[in-house]
Amino acid sequence: MMSSENKTTTNGQKVSVSVPSDPDPGHATVKLTASSDRDHKYLTQAVEEAYIGVERGDGRPFGAVIVHKDKVLVSCHNMVLRYKDPTAHAETVAIREACKKLNGIKLWECEMYASCEPCPMCFGAIHLSRLKRLVYGAQAEVAVAIGFNSCVANGVKGTELFHKSSLEIVKLDASIAEQVFQNTKGKFTL
Repeated sequence: MMSSENKTTTNGQKVSVSVPSDPDPGHATVKLTASSDRDHKYLTQAVEEAYIGVERGDGRPFGAVIVHKDKVLVSCHNMVLRYKDPTAHAETVAIREACKKLNGIKLWECEMYASCEPCPMCFGAIHLSRLKRLVYGAQAEVAVAIGFNSCVANGVKGTELFHKSSLEIVKLDASIAEQVFQNTKGKFTL
C-alpha cells in the first residue's frame, strides 16, 4: 500500500493526514484530528489519571479511560510499581477492569481514551478485547524523549495487528497529553 499526504479540515482546523492510496475497510487507519468536546473530555480524564498515578507512586505517567455507551466505565492509570507487575500498564488495567464490569472479554461497544500512544503489548490487548475505537493524545516518542525505552514507540504502527484490525484509531491534537511527561519528569524512576 502506498501513502499519500492529504489536507483535511476537522472542526475548522486543518490537519495533515497520511492516508492509504487504496483504503481497505478491513484495516485500521490512524486519523489525526482536532478534538471534539466529547473526545477532549475523555482524553483529559485519561491525562488526569496519568498525574494521579505518579502522585500516588503507583506507576508512570500513563492513564486510560474506557467509555461504554457514552458513560465512563473505568478510569485507570499505570499500576506497574504498586502491583510490581510490568504488564500493569494503564491500558491493560483498564481493559481488565472493564471486562470484569461487563462480565465478558469482548468490549465491542467500548472506546478507549489513552493519554499516550499504546505500546505494542497494550495495542495487542486492545485488539484482543475488540474495542471499537482508540483515541490517544501524546505520541510514544514524547515518552521516549524523557527516557522511556524506545520499544514503546510505534505500538500502533509497528505491529501486524495494526494492519489486520478494524479498530478505529484517532490521534488527537492535544498538547495536554504531551505536557504530562515534562510535568512529572523526576517524580518517578525508570
